[in-house]
Amino acid sequence: MQERSEETRARILTAAVDQFSKFGYDAASISNLCAAAGVSKGAFYHHFPTKQSVFLELLNQWLAQLEAQFAHFFEEAPDIPTLLLWMADLTPAVFADAAGRLPIMVEFWDQARKDPAVWAAAMAPYDRFEKIFAEIIAQGIEEGHLRPVDPQAAAHTLMSLAVGMLLQSVLNPDGTDWAAATRQSIQFLMDGLRRSEAG
Repeated sequence: MQERSEETRARILTAAVDQFSKFGYDAASISNLCAAAGVSKGAFYHHFPTKQSVFLELLNQWLAQLEAQFAHFFEEAPDIPTLLLWMADLTPAVFADAAGRLPIMVEFWDQARKDPAVWAAAMAPYDRFEKIFAEIIAQGIEEGHLRPVDPQAAAHTLMSLAVGMLLQSVLNPDGTDWAAATRQSIQFLMDGLRRSEAG
């Protein structure tokens, strides 16, 4: 029974990606989403209270994959500067995974700004990642690998850079290799944060 329930939930999420990508977040109706997933509205509402909750689940699943990769790097990296550069190496994969999601995210954020509760839920992953980066930078400072900067401000700069580049890749698809540009920018920022051997 539980296996069937999980299968239904997975079908809804798969159909949501397809429907959101084809029609946009606003135009993708729950009725069409249910039809694409082959489930009843009752089954849909058993798993998700709203269309927004489906979108947020898709977003959180994607970000959870990134967090898992970050955790793996954290265990394997010899020091914090290396860890941050390894994370930067994920940029091409992040941009590839985000390619189909970002237009939907932009549309969703436009809708969410009208609803403070939905906006707060949409921003929660951003805040979580900023906290992760702040903790990593603070550890790098404590270990003596990074300059003594404000970890929160540095993390905010990193997140703003990454999100800004992602948005540019959607809003200005002019042939620029935004993934490579983002990695180079992060590496430049890391060079500025890294403490020199001279002190």
